[in-house]
Amino acid sequence: MNLNILGLAEVRWTGAGSMKLGSKTLIYSGGHTHERGVGILFDVTTAKSLGSWCPISDRVVVTNLVAKPLNLGIIQVYAPTSDSEDAEVEKFYEEIEKAKGYLKSQNIIILMGDFNAKVGDERVEDVAGPIGPLGFKSTLGDSGLGRVPEIEVKTK
Repeated sequence: MNLNILGLAEVRWTGAGSMKLGSKTLIYSGGHTHERGVGILFDVTTAKSLGSWCPISDRVVVTNLVAKPLNLGIIQVYAPTSDSEDAEVEKFYEEIEKAKGYLKSQNIIILMGDFNAKVGDERVEDVAGPIGPLGFKSTLGDSGLGRVPEIEVKTK
């Protein structure tokens, strides 16, 4: 399998940083404990385009790749579960907004990661088609899909 960019969730490392792993480059963002954490792994060619990056929290990291005709912004996330307090979920979406603010408006933005949401088997216009015949929605799935247009992520 040939991967250029790989988003990681539950990295479980503390602090933030970047490192070489063989021919790959990893940027990561963690907290003070070995919980949560996110990262993005780049192959050697893609890493050459790596511009600035910012560890927002142990749930969100953002990077800018220098590309043509437009730069590419990548926001990697690890969302709270549906058991989480509303305040934690709200903080997560605020962190996505902060990450988005780090990027220029003309960037192509990819929002990726583990959203811990069950979106069900229904079609949700402009967001996603059916995920599978056995799916079901969770509360976080409903609020998560509702927030996607709010953070103005293009889905087409």
